[in-house]
Amino acid sequence: MAVKTSIPLVNLQRQAQTYRDAFQASFTDLLDRADFIGGAAVTQFEQAFAQYCGAQHCVGVGNGTDALYLIFRALGLQPGDEVITCTMSFIATAEIFAPLGVKVVFADIDPLTYTLDVAQVARLITDKTKALLPVHLYGQPADLAALQQLAHQHGLFLIEDAAQAHGAEFAGQRIGSWGQAAAFSFYPGKNLGAFGDGGGITTNDADLAHKIRMLANHGRLSKYEHAVEGVNSRLDTVQASVLLTKLGHLDAWNARRNEIAAFYNAALSDLPDLTLPRVGANRTHVYHLYVVQTAQRDALLQFLNARGIQAAIHYPIPLHLQPAFAHLGYQAGAFPNAETLSQQCLSLPICPELRMAEAEAVVQAVKAFFESRP
Repeated sequence: MAVKTSIPLVNLQRQAQTYRDAFQASFTDLLDRADFIGGAAVTQFEQAFAQYCGAQHCVGVGNGTDALYLIFRALGLQPGDEVITCTMSFIATAEIFAPLGVKVVFADIDPLTYTLDVAQVARLITDKTKALLPVHLYGQPADLAALQQLAHQHGLFLIEDAAQAHGAEFAGQRIGSWGQAAAFSFYPGKNLGAFGDGGGITTNDADLAHKIRMLANHGRLSKYEHAVEGVNSRLDTVQASVLLTKLGHLDAWNARRNEIAAFYNAALSDLPDLTLPRVGANRTHVYHLYVVQTAQRDALLQFLNARGIQAAIHYPIPLHLQPAFAHLGYQAGAFPNAETLSQQCLSLPICPELRMAEAEAVVQAVKAFFESRP
């Protein structure tokens, strides 16, 4: 009988304990200043993260979903306009359009990288299309060069959903600096995560940054003067302090994720019924998730979970088949690559704090599963 281990998908406790002294120092500084909203750490983090991404501006907001919403609202899209995005993503990518009266148009994924199928995107562009919204799924950038060319050719906005890809690069350039703007989530489990909700928007457009900042702060011109009806979506100083403490470690953490991914790739490459993640040309993957594919996904998941290995599914239902988007009229079979991935994908444990002995235990369990199959 197999010895049961305990390996979480992401070990946030281990990270918090490793950097506990640094976090406590930042909190002590915060308590001394008591600038809990709009404090010094917010400005410092926005400047540091913009520089990290190679962008001129960063606006901290309440969460990654708000980041997307505020970008498109600030861009001035109108009811009836269309945005093309990826059907394989978390719902936040697409749910932000209904309040704007904008129609979301889904596209399939490239079967190699799991990011937007550029050829299909080109066929979906109409006179109503106003923006392209690639998702850097699982930590791998979409084909930004090809999408940027399409956007320029048709006069479209290019907006990056960068919620899973902090620090990733395309053609040597960091994501977050390619289009008009990029939306980041700082949810705790992300490669750069806060201790609660948080989000950020990077852009090289000063006017757009100003509009977003105003909208996110009740549409304010001054404390009691409001240019428009805005929302309340601010990155608070507590979360900014955490992110500022973590940012200096991000490159090393991403390198560690790549080290673990390389180990998995080498150790699992001889399993014929398992498809390992592949990296497209000119891209640096940061492995927010390490996602494999197998037709025996559900059985493998049960096998691993029974042994204390917290594998998970990201995502079991593509967006075009979600009940929330039934009104759009998509049917099963519309996007076969995304549908196959949703039925076969499995995320194995990966995080900077994963020990090699734990990674080896994951590998041995995966191998044991396939050896036990008829």
